[in-house]
Amino acid sequence: MKKVAVITDSSAYLPEDIVQSLDLHVVPLTLHWEEETYRDGVDIRAEEFYERLAEADSLPTTSQTTVGEFERLFKELLDQDFAVIAILISRGISGTVESALQAKELFPDAPIAVVDSKLVSMALGFMVMAVARAAQDGASLEECQAIAESVYPKIGVYFTVDTLKYLNKGGRINTAKRLLGAALNIKPIMEIRDGKIELVESVRSRKKASQRLLELTEKGIAGRAPVWISTFHAAAEADNQALMAEAEARFEPVETITTFVSPVVGTHTGPGTLSIAYMAGVD
Repeated sequence: MKKVAVITDSSAYLPEDIVQSLDLHVVPLTLHWEEETYRDGVDIRAEEFYERLAEADSLPTTSQTTVGEFERLFKELLDQDFAVIAILISRGISGTVESALQAKELFPDAPIAVVDSKLVSMALGFMVMAVARAAQDGASLEECQAIAESVYPKIGVYFTVDTLKYLNKGGRINTAKRLLGAALNIKPIMEIRDGKIELVESVRSRKKASQRLLELTEKGIAGRAPVWISTFHAAAEADNQALMAEAEARFEPVETITTFVSPVVGTHTGPGTLSIAYMAGVD
């Protein structure tokens, strides 16, 4: 049985120590900004990106990982006698899954699986981690696919933004909701549901938004154990630390991860984004 290599994309923004320890292969999405092109997490890091975004007159655009990038990596791993599973950002948010599927067609009958996670950021990261740990323990390609499917309903992610203008500009949320947020100065609470960004509710302050993130996470966990928690942010370090401290006290997770919203995702959510993801009840 072939050993399984696990690929994901940069939108997960997994910390480098986890990428290395789990032998992950990360393909970058792309930012286009003021006539320059940047590979997400490679040519531009989160800290630099959000400082620049806060002062920018023009906003960047983003593009999916290319077919050629997947073709190159698939060939490299197949030549090393690996089976390959690519677990990628929701196709409801990005065309990256389609690029991977097109590249897969170039290798007929090769042991390659492409998984639409229907997730993004550390929610995607938790799925990738569960599969990668199974692969390191010797799980087959088919078993890795089954694990990805089985953990999906045990993962959730919620986030709040300072303004809806970035989501609106990128076409991720409609104009009416953007105008509502501007008029009432509300803080929207959103989730990734069925692979798309959905507005859950709105509250009147940043503090209330942070508390609702915890309450919704508790509801999603629904008493299941063990629990994994990640908090991640876009230029909101203090809020992120406070959110993690409360999450640790409330949920007693077996593992915690703090990281950034990746630049390619942050392009659409903006500075000030604060997020929490969980995985619960996975054996």
